[in-house]
Parts: sequence; C-alpha cells; structure tokens
Amino acid sequence: MTKQRTSVFLAKKIMSEFARLTGLSPASIASRRYLWTDAFAVCNFLGLYEETGDEEFKNLALKLVDQVHSVLGRHRQDDSRTGWISGLDEEEGRVHPTRGGLRIGKQLPERRPGDFYDERLEWDRDGQYYHYLTKWMHALNRVTRVTGDFTYNRWAVELAEAVHAKFVYTPSSGRRKRMHWKMSIDLSYPLVPSMGLHDPLDGLVTYSQLEATAAEDPEQTGGDLSAEIADMADMCEGKNWATDDPLGIGGLLSDAFRVAQLMENGHFTRTGLLGMLLDASLEGFEAFAGEDSLRLPADYRLAFRELGLSIGLGAVEMLLGLIERNERTYGKEHDLKGRMKALRQYVTLAEVINTFWLQPECQEAKSWMAHRHINMVMLATSLSPEGFLTL
Repeated sequence: MTKQRTSVFLAKKIMSEFARLTGLSPASIASRRYLWTDAFAVCNFLGLYEETGDEEFKNLALKLVDQVHSVLGRHRQDDSRTGWISGLDEEEGRVHPTRGGLRIGKQLPERRPGDFYDERLEWDRDGQYYHYLTKWMHALNRVTRVTGDFTYNRWAVELAEAVHAKFVYTPSSGRRKRMHWKMSIDLSYPLVPSMGLHDPLDGLVTYSQLEATAAEDPEQTGGDLSAEIADMADMCEGKNWATDDPLGIGGLLSDAFRVAQLMENGHFTRTGLLGMLLDASLEGFEAFAGEDSLRLPADYRLAFRELGLSIGLGAVEMLLGLIERNERTYGKEHDLKGRMKALRQYVTLAEVINTFWLQPECQEAKSWMAHRHINMVMLATSLSPEGFLTL
C-alpha cells in the first residue's frame, strides 16, 4: 500500500470513529458538537469523498453541517433562553441558521454581565470565538465548492456579515478599528476584549474566499463583503504575524496557500501578503525549533497544536508547485521560491508529528484524552490535508 493510500485509510478510520463517538453516525439526539473540531471534520469528509468517490463521506459532511447549525445555532439546553440565537423564528432560523453566529460548544455556560472574570475558567465557558467562526465559514465554502450548492456559501457570507458587525469596533480613541477575541452567545457583549494575533488575517483571507465564490453564484444573492474586507485589510496593515506557537505557524502556512490560490484565480490583489506570511512562518520555525518541544513525552505536549503545524506543512509542497507552475502570477513577489525552499527543510516535521500521535500509547496520554475529538480530527486532517487546504 502506498504512503498516500495508507494515509487516506487511516484518515477514513479516524473520521468514522469520530462520527460514532460524537453522535453524528449513527445520529444521536445527544450529539457532541464543537465548532472548531466540526469545521475541520466537514473538510475531512469532503476530502475523503473527493479522494475515494464514496458518497457516504459527502453525506456525513452535509449531516454534520445540519447538526452544527441545529445545536450551535441555538441556545444551550441549560439556558433560560430558547430557539435560534439570532432571535429569528423557527422557520426563518432554518432558512438563515448562521445569522446570529454560532456557539463554540464549550461545556460551561457563558459568563454573564457582571460575573467575576476568571481567566482559567473562561477557557471552559461558552460564547463565540471569531477564529472558530472563520473556520466554519471556510468549511461552508468548501461544501459549495464540492457540491455546487451555493446555499452553503450564502450561509457563510451571512455568518461573516453578522459576526463582523459585532466583533469589530472602533476604539474611543478614534484609531483604526480593532476586534474582540470572544463574544457572548448572543453577540451583545465581549467576553474577552483583547484581539487575537491572527484574527484580522483570518478574516481578510476568508472573506476574500467567500466573495470569490459568491461571484459565481447564479442567483447573485448577496456576497458583497468589500466593506468588511477593507476593515480587515486596515487592521492587517503593518502587522508582524510571526509566532512560535506551532498551531499559529501552521495557520500562517495554510493562509499563505489560500492566498496563493486566490491570487491564481484573480481574487486577491494584495500581492505583498504572501511573502510576508512566508517570512513570518520562517521566523516562527526558527523560534519553535529552538524550543525542542517535539522531544518531550506525550503528557507534556498538546497534540492539536502540533497537528496544526503539520497541517500547514502539508501546504508547503502544494504551494511551491503552484508558484513554479504560475510564475507569471507571482512574478511581483521577490524570491518566493527561495522562501519556499527554506521552508522545505521543515516539511519532515509533519511525519515526525503524525508518527508520534498515531502511536496507541500516545493516544492514551492524559493530554490526548483531554482533547480527544479535536486531536482525532486534526490528526486525520494532517494525514490527508487536501480537503481542508484546497479552495
């Protein structure tokens, strides 16, 4: 069995187990939905469908979208509020399930206004995260690209419009706009007011992706995110994206590949961003490599953060191939191939990370079990990343 076939086989096995464990298939009224995990899972199922031609994987992706909207688009069962978090009635909510945003799916209820802020406890409280929402927009966009049904991209655009209006604000000082990192379930107040390092970048790239797809929508029902894109571009101006966080480095590489694909199709004109993302990734790798954290035992490591890096590394060869095949498109970028060749020295880390976390004893570690579903899905993405990385 070839390496590619082995990776797909393992990804299929992991995703089938994920579907069973979380109440997706067979369907359960007590399904366990979590927005970040489910966004990657939708992309994985779509990728497996494209890889194998098995309709069951496409059906699982569509079922998962429906479950996420039914669960995370509504108030929690332990909340006095009921119905869609958008406030729409039952019928309108089903037609526009993303207009109020989507809950994270954390175990604990959100912090109410006036409650004491406990930084540690906040990690376990519900609400809405912007960087989870952009992942879901990407997943919905992928559904449209794979199935040809533009309903999903329209939902993604409605989600972008709804959350952008609430997460983005102008400070009282009148300086350039900023973003909140975490908002309440109904988007009425911030839970964590600080801005995530890469949130404006994620917004800029994802909105551009949605708008590019909307331009092909035969019904042309919305899709103009030009004002939102301008906000994000302004917040991105002059930013240094470098980070030593493996998940963050992987995100930079994934975004770089998305930018390159959008540039190839004529839907992204900010040509300098691609080089900046590659430079930031290289800077991050230098810092991460110095930490030597991949030599630690499983209990001292977070699989999903390392797997995020591995997923980004999966984009390196595809990105280099794209640049080499379309040098005219990227001709204005100085020495892109040189940057890519520098990044290639780190590609073998992906296999190191995947091999480590495929070991049964590593999957028995407390650090794995504490985030089991996220780890499973991101391991599957890392093994077969095309479903997530390809636009």
